[in-house]
Amino acid sequence: MHLQSGIPSFTIVGLADRACQEAKERVRSGIASAERLWPRNRITVNLAPAGLRKEGSGFDLPIALAILAASGQLPAERLAEHAAHGELALDGRVRPVGGTIAVAEGTRRAGCSRLICAAESAAEAALAGVEPVPVRHLAEAVAYLCGEQDAPPYETPANGRAPPDPGPDLADVRGQERARRALELAAAGGHNLLLAGPPGTGKTMLARRLPGILPPLSEPEMLEVTRIHSVAGLLSAEHPFVSARPFRAPHHSASVAAIVGGGPGPRPGEASLAHRGVLLLDELPEFQRPALEALRQPLEDGIVAVARAEARAIFPASFQLVATMNLCPCGARGDPAGDCVCSAQRLAAFREKLSRALLDRFDLVVTVPRARAAELASARGERSPGVLERVLAARAALADRRLRRTPAADDLLGRAVDRLPLSGRGRARVARVARTVAALAGAEAVLPEHVAEALAYRVPSELSA
Repeated sequence: MHLQSGIPSFTIVGLADRACQEAKERVRSGIASAERLWPRNRITVNLAPAGLRKEGSGFDLPIALAILAASGQLPAERLAEHAAHGELALDGRVRPVGGTIAVAEGTRRAGCSRLICAAESAAEAALAGVEPVPVRHLAEAVAYLCGEQDAPPYETPANGRAPPDPGPDLADVRGQERARRALELAAAGGHNLLLAGPPGTGKTMLARRLPGILPPLSEPEMLEVTRIHSVAGLLSAEHPFVSARPFRAPHHSASVAAIVGGGPGPRPGEASLAHRGVLLLDELPEFQRPALEALRQPLEDGIVAVARAEARAIFPASFQLVATMNLCPCGARGDPAGDCVCSAQRLAAFREKLSRALLDRFDLVVTVPRARAAELASARGERSPGVLERVLAARAALADRRLRRTPAADDLLGRAVDRLPLSGRGRARVARVARTVAALAGAEAVLPEHVAEALAYRVPSELSA
């Protein structure tokens, strides 16, 4: 911040985007509304470092406070002990902006212990271990920094976490024992799952019940997820801490940027918003192929790297991918009661929508048949809490890393590589699923029958032909 004599002007430098440049009008009006004097000088605001693009309206409050400090209307030494983050309305009110938790973490790393922010963002800032100074108007921030009033009171929410939502119960699914088994394996081993079959067989119903049998988030994982949702502006003031595993189900019309992130100023996409949770792609072939192919990197690396001419961003994206699809365009393929009318050319075009490389990244591929009348009339199946107990026990067994394949299991896996055939990635994924099968069975080693079950979940001929 620099003030000098000359013709009054107000300039912001340092690769500021349009929202930052528009701060000039909001700051000028906000200072007037706080009944403070606008300096009659040449004002230059430098957003350092100059080579990093600055985005958003969160710079409004710190710019206004810096101008008042530079013009002697509040003590600069006092301001130096604080960080600030917030948008200014034309009447001086301080509005919340996304990413407060990330700003608070940066504040703590810089050796500063207090953050002046909007009252609605105070709970979010406190999650990062800094002391929030919640203000509702620029005048409150100025009065506090001038020592004219104490810091506005801040009450830590009794419970910053949303009440637990059990979600849909797996007991609602009638029949479909093989698909239920695959769902349990996916939860126990963190595997990607593809459910294929005719319409109306319960594929989406099954997929939406996966979060209910996943282990709860750990405290560090909760903070990771909360940070991402804060940047995306999805947190609520009442429950600023994300405690449940995310479940994202974007529409098939979503663009590449919406799925993996991007835009002029890179923003997290659905893949990052599903970090530590589940990303459901319902009707997989209806998604744009570039969007699906863009998921290959995060499925392998757990991150999304978005490169732009002026910026590069890396977003975490470690999620479980669950997808559903029909076996043909008309949906009748695989249904004994239906008659597929798709031509060979139309069927070939349908299969070309999904690359072999993408299908190879699904650990479990299950064909979901139409349920029989007796199955639909049967009693409810096992409830999600019972399945969750087995999932937790299996994850504990997998964490010990003591499950090893027997020589017979190794021999079966080796023969499968040549006969199926399996790619190197496919072999590794079959081995992982076999360990999960063994862990769920409470076995002390991975046996041939465990490998055989894992091999049964590879891509069926209906999709690979």
